[in-house]
Amino acid sequence: MYKIARKKVLNPTVTQMEIVAPLVAAKAKPGQFIILRVDEKGERIPLTVAGCNTEDGTVKIIFQVVGATTEKLNHKEEGEYIQDFVGPLGVATHTEGIKKVCIIGGGVGCAIAMPVAQEFHRLGADVTSIIGFRNKDLLICEEEFKEASNKLVVMSDDGSYGRHGNVTVPLKEMLEEGETFDLIITIGPVIMMKFVVETARPYNIPVTVSMNPIMIDGTGMCGGCRLTLNQDGKKVTKFACVDGPDFNGYEVDFDEAMSRGRMYFDYERHAYSDACNLFKKA
Repeated sequence: MYKIARKKVLNPTVTQMEIVAPLVAAKAKPGQFIILRVDEKGERIPLTVAGCNTEDGTVKIIFQVVGATTEKLNHKEEGEYIQDFVGPLGVATHTEGIKKVCIIGGGVGCAIAMPVAQEFHRLGADVTSIIGFRNKDLLICEEEFKEASNKLVVMSDDGSYGRHGNVTVPLKEMLEEGETFDLIITIGPVIMMKFVVETARPYNIPVTVSMNPIMIDGTGMCGGCRLTLNQDGKKVTKFACVDGPDFNGYEVDFDEAMSRGRMYFDYERHAYSDACNLFKKA
């Protein structure tokens, strides 16, 4: 059992928790993830590591309440326990040799992008960050990005905070003005990452995307997280849990990834409604 050391509500749908898991905290690096279960009958869900404190042995996770499991997790309070917390899993974000990087996060994906920006900042890289949200109420991690970035641009779809528009707007402006980067890293909704890749394509700047598809065991055995990459004219199957979650954005078949991500949408909404009703009755 893993104790919830701290809990903080970041916005109406996003919560931050720090879980006591010293073995994970000692090994986890930016870009890696864990898989947890809330209780012994619960489903396994992957969540990216949002930070570690090796002194008190805690691992920070940030999650959006979108399904039955995140609803159950959100009802847990400080001092309570969750059943399983396994990790670190996946391959850490590549940082070697990168001197100038652009980090682009969308929505709750900013929770994943934040520790990546912090790591590049720690290594002395020049960090430009672009973060986007639907509206001001959903803003998260702004202060952390300010501290880790040489330049920060905040976007909102409705113009209620920062600049009006999506994250590709300032990226396109920068590239058109001659700005260059060793690497662009984008983390967020699949459709957002697809358009970031298309924005960068004419400029031949490498783009890394962080994929978070359906996942069960996290060891490559179930095949649920498989992705199709287009490499040298051939379709290649990779698994996000062991080969990723980071991939070359120019190789990812985003349309297939989005289609697979919608496969269990109706089931997930039904499970979420059942969980909400259960808590209401309680």
